Formats: sequence, C-alpha cells, structure tokens
Amino acid sequence: MPIQTSFNPKGRQELKYGITYIDYMLLKNKMKYVMHLDTHAGPTGKYTIRSCYFDNFENKVMNEKKEGYLTRDKYRVRIYGNNEEIINLERKSKRNNLTFKSKCNMTRLEFEKIRVGDILWMEKDNRSLICDLYLEMKMNLIKPMSVVDYEREAYVYLYGNVRVTFDSKVQSSLRNTDMFNKNLPMVDVLEPTEVILEVKYDEYLPDMVKMMLQGINTTHEAYSKYQLSRMYI
Repeated sequence: MPIQTSFNPKGRQELKYGITYIDYMLLKNKMKYVMHLDTHAGPTGKYTIRSCYFDNFENKVMNEKKEGYLTRDKYRVRIYGNNEEIINLERKSKRNNLTFKSKCNMTRLEFEKIRVGDILWMEKDNRSLICDLYLEMKMNLIKPMSVVDYEREAYVYLYGNVRVTFDSKVQSSLRNTDMFNKNLPMVDVLEPTEVILEVKYDEYLPDMVKMMLQGINTTHEAYSKYQLSRMYI
C-alpha cells in the first residue's frame, strides 16, 4: 500500500451551526448557482462518512471540546461509503481559533490491531501520525471509543478556498468500535429536522458566501458529531 500523508500548515477558520431543514433547503438553493458540488458526491449529491473516534475513560477529548480548550487534538479513523479501499487516520487540531488537519493512509488490519490494544508496532512506524497516535495512546490512554455515521452534502467556492457542508442523519454505535462491520447497530443522535452546517475557509470569507448566509438562523452553535455520538453514554 502506498503511504500517503497530508498536512495543512496554515490552518483554517471553521464555523459550525445547527440549522433547520427548511434553512438548509433555502441555503442549498442559493449555493447551487454559485458553488460547485463536491466531486465525491454520489447520484443524490451526497456521500456517507463513517468515523471511529478516539478518547479515554475520562472523556478527555470530549470534555476539552465542551470546555472550549484553545489547544486540543482529536484522532479518528475514517472511511467513505463503507468502502475499505481508502482508510485514513486523521488528526484534527485546534490552535487558538484555527483548525489544522493531518492524515495518513492505514489498513484495516492496522486498525484492528489498535482496537485490541496491539500498538507496539506503532512506535517506530514511518508515518509520523501513527507515531503521534501511539504516544497519545501511551500517555493519555486514548483508544477507539465510538463510531459515527452521517450523510454529507458539500459545496466548494474557489475564492477563499471555501467549503460548505451539510451533515444529516447522524448516527452513533455508542461504544461498539467494530467500524468495518456493515451491519453495525447504530442509533440516531440528531433530530431529523436538524442539519449541521459547517463553513471552512482560509484567510477570509468572501462577501458572496456571507450574503448567502444572511437570513439563515445561525445562532445555534452545533455540537460536534463526536459529542452527539456520546449523548447516551
């Protein structure tokens, strides 16, 4: 398997809101005329994402998010459309108000080893992100904690490198981390009338996008999808 890694050294701004389905339809109908649909979209214009998030028994990752720590890291393993061809280990980092994201390829076997606590091989791996995760697992005792599924509809605006996503049908496996099980039991953790709106951009948010957001109720800051997945546990 070719080893691929990526890292955004600049960091991005990120806004996240919970909006109603009606506002989602209004905003979507505006965006489709000036923004491009994400190239990963399927026939419906959407695609599915499954992620397994890491945390420890003290809920370190979740609590740092809830308490608004300016410096925090969140690790997850992600696949798309229940497809095992591309499996990414990702780290999403907050430094003050900027978001940084790193990722690298991994295999299903590597994930399954991590899942059962077989992690010594990670210490000297040639992927730096694997080594970083190993240190976090040793020092903070994080481990795979919860699987999250959702549908994503994404639009891209080239000026300002803007990406707008709508996430719906968020589901949680609770504490079952068998993420490659296509029949993994899941429960809904987001109201069917609510959609999570995320707006990500580099140095500035173009006026065109600001204008489209006007009239949409963005006063309700959305919970992270990982937070939602831990609602009942």
